[in-house]
Formats: sequence, C-alpha cells, structure tokens
Amino acid sequence: MGLQIFLDGRLVPESEAKISVFDHGLLYGDGVFEGIRVYNGRIFKLQEHLQRLFRSARAIALEIPMTMEELVLACRRTCAANGLRDGYIRLVVTRGVGYLGLNPYRCSRPSVFIIAATIELYPESVYRDGLKLVTAATQRINPAAVSPAIKSLNYLNNILAKIEAVQAGTVEAIMLNSQGYVAECTGDNIFIVRGGRLETPPTSAGALDGITRGVVMELARGMGIPVSEPNLTRYDLLTADECFLTGTAAEIVPVAEIDGRKIGAGRPGPLTLKLMEAFRNLTRTSGTEIGDALQ
Repeated sequence: MGLQIFLDGRLVPESEAKISVFDHGLLYGDGVFEGIRVYNGRIFKLQEHLQRLFRSARAIALEIPMTMEELVLACRRTCAANGLRDGYIRLVVTRGVGYLGLNPYRCSRPSVFIIAATIELYPESVYRDGLKLVTAATQRINPAAVSPAIKSLNYLNNILAKIEAVQAGTVEAIMLNSQGYVAECTGDNIFIVRGGRLETPPTSAGALDGITRGVVMELARGMGIPVSEPNLTRYDLLTADECFLTGTAAEIVPVAEIDGRKIGAGRPGPLTLKLMEAFRNLTRTSGTEIGDALQ
C-alpha cells in the first residue's frame, strides 16, 4: 500500500496526489516549503518550521490558505495515517493554478500538500569518519537578488552546485558568494571550530537561517562555547581545527576533507562529537507528539 498524502485539506492515496501542469509551483518554482524531522513519534521543532514557512510565504506575497494550528494538525494527521514514528515531513505551499504567464495574482488559490515518509540519510560511515567536500564554481545567489531567508521551491542554484559535487565524486559542495565568502553548502549550513570557538557564516553572506543551525548554536552556548557569525573564506575552512555541516535531514555531519585537504586531524573532532551527542539526546526528548491525530 502506498503513502497517504495530505492535499488541500484531505488525505489521498499517493496515486491520486496530483497537481495541475498550470500550477505556478511547477511552472516557475513559485512556492515555499519546509523539511521537518520526526523522531520517536514526535515532530521536531514543528512550530519553528511553520513560523519560517509563514515568513517565507509573506516575503513572496503568498497567502497560505491554512492557519498555523490547522497545519500542525495536518502534519500530525499525515504522520499518523502513514504510521510514521521516525522519518521526514515535506510540507509544500505552491502559488496554485494560474496561466502561462508570470503574474501570480492570476493564480486562484494556493495549494498545500504534505508528504510524510522515511528518509535516506548519509551512510553511518560518514558520521564515523567524516564527509569529503569540494568547493563549487557555482556561486550562491546574491542575497540582494533573492533573500536566503526565503525557503522557496526554486532550488536550481543549489542543484547546479550539487551536480558539481556528484561529478567530483562526493555528495556535497561548498558554495561561495559573489564576494568570495562562504555562504553554505547545497543543502546544509556549515560550521568551523577554531581556537575553541564555533563559527558559521552569517545569513547576509547567503546562508539559510537553518533550524538545525539555530539549535546547534543554542547547544554550544549552553556548553559555554563562544559562537559567532563572521564572514568566512576558504582559507578559514582549510585552516580550521574542525568542520561540520548541519541540516534537518543531515543533522550534524562531520567534515574530514575539503578540496583534497584534511581538516584538522582528518576525522570528526572532539567538539563536533560532543555536539552530535547533545543533538541526538535533544531529538529523543522533545517535539510535538503525533498521537492519534486521525480521531
């Protein structure tokens, strides 16, 4: 039996979960989304994800046709309908059906769909030994053109950099902005450790204000570790004591090598490992209960 998909107010079999070819989400990438994790029957940081979804929608003048409370219930219902206790939720809001033209005001009503399913993670060896990264030639879009705070359906910029990573024999690439500063990776935020301090690029450099990014910064501060958001260069990454990535799907991923050069000792560092353990402990104990949301 296939998945049950939440589509515009009701649960339907995945074979019936379809949108129009005239939907502006498909035609122009006109829409917003969130990726959300489920751990042990709890949806992790659901409120924070939904708040970011509404901010993204507001930034592109898209009115979500559901309230925050309705979306919380819809996420819970979709997880319950699929018996999901550990996995991933993809919540998408498209501009809706329109015409073969850019004008978003000719779209009658936005469409909302939710997929709740298992997720393919990095292999365990990556968390044990560390990931190898390359620096992509594809630049991050200038924040003055499209704000990185908007988590939109248009991911072509990231996909072009992802192609470079795969062609280089790895799965993730570092993206620089037009000034040569580090922005983020294709699907994850990036952190370094140097001199006992934790550093990550600012959102003004083109980095998404990631939910996991924020959690890791909170955890570090709770451990008494200084955290800052300076502009970082490739030099800063290559000479760091430790490096790791963060993301909803990835969680915390240690980095062992960048552009063929070892970072630190070339294996997960002590602070990275400490944060990985703290993050895993947090995900086991917090979140929005799925419960019996079908009743």
